[in-house]
Amino acid sequence: MDKIVIEGGPRLCGEVAASGAKNAALPLIFSSLLSSEPLVLDGVPDVADIRTACRLLERLGARVESPAPGRLVLDCAEVAEQEAPYDLVRTMRASFLVLGPLLARFGRARVSQPGGCAIGMRPIDVHLEALARLGARIEHNGGYVDARTTGLRGAHCILSLPSVGATENLIMAAVLAHGVTRIENAAREPEIADLARSLAARGARIEGAGTSVIEVEGVERLGGTEHRVIPDRIEAGTYLIAAAMTSGDVTVRGAQAGHLGALLEKLTDAGVAIESGEGFVRARASGRPRSVDATTAPHPGFPTDLQAQFMALMAVAEGTSVITETIFENRFMHVPELNRMGADVRLSGRRAVVRGRERLSGAPVMATDLRASVCLVLAGLAAGGRTEVLRVYHLDRGYERIEEKLSAIGARIERVKA
Repeated sequence: MDKIVIEGGPRLCGEVAASGAKNAALPLIFSSLLSSEPLVLDGVPDVADIRTACRLLERLGARVESPAPGRLVLDCAEVAEQEAPYDLVRTMRASFLVLGPLLARFGRARVSQPGGCAIGMRPIDVHLEALARLGARIEHNGGYVDARTTGLRGAHCILSLPSVGATENLIMAAVLAHGVTRIENAAREPEIADLARSLAARGARIEGAGTSVIEVEGVERLGGTEHRVIPDRIEAGTYLIAAAMTSGDVTVRGAQAGHLGALLEKLTDAGVAIESGEGFVRARASGRPRSVDATTAPHPGFPTDLQAQFMALMAVAEGTSVITETIFENRFMHVPELNRMGADVRLSGRRAVVRGRERLSGAPVMATDLRASVCLVLAGLAAGGRTEVLRVYHLDRGYERIEEKLSAIGARIERVKA
């Protein structure tokens, strides 16, 4: 098993490229099930979750090829299986996104109830209630969701919460349904708009993606297309925070400021100089940041996927900040490990009070989930001495070659066998 070893202290300076967004690529990969014609994706990150998604497609009977780095050719013409098994779905919650496409194209789907990071309850009821509105008959059998239909029909669906996964599943089911589906209280994340653009290029009729009201007019069939995945806003935000933590000057190529508004506002309030333009965002910092409160919220609010990284920044800021997590109830599991490094973070329910310290101290720490793992990497960059981050398989689920990218901008970081 690998670990990440960091010698803290260097100021990070230079340019780093954002990879394609894992959270955009995953629904795009599963959307290939909607058609017998190939879908070609470019800019796909080489991370563990993507490899899991490709294995799941192959288990269903798809042909998956990667003729060049970052390029996937997905051919689902010969898909004959409609069951997504526990051994794959348990490792990645996004695997549940096969439900909508399988149901829409084949009229049947049997999908294991999902797993993934242990950051809190993420109920699938929102997905199932929406698909039932379209005419799916749903049963729970032995840890699996069995869904069947003799033909999905458009419906008026008001989501009980703006779930990203439920919005994506519902869009993918609705594109082949008869009639018009109206989705209210839809999630507004950029990854949803990216999925809709790809589907539209294949013949789908979708309006309003990226807003809270989406309308989908069903079509008979979808074709194939080529599509480039949007840059990963969470990865980009992580590198901007790394610059802020090390008094650095880092430009993230490919980053889109419009996808990062809430974070850039907080970084500016913390005293970080932000510059952005076509295809880049730059963060310049000098000295300790100022403490800033943050509350996570659905997009365009502050992303829960950047909460742990922002807490690492606040751990070395001047003053006291309060970070409130409204999305997942267990997303403070990085706090004990941060405190092992000398941070002063105290929890009260879904609120964390962070009293900034001038310096953290390197220590052996253990990752508990994807974003917690990169939070500890950031803390190690700003700490004095040596930090060892264990259980980095969490990190590998969502960050492509992070030690190489950080090394290229001045970090002393390497991956070694534990």
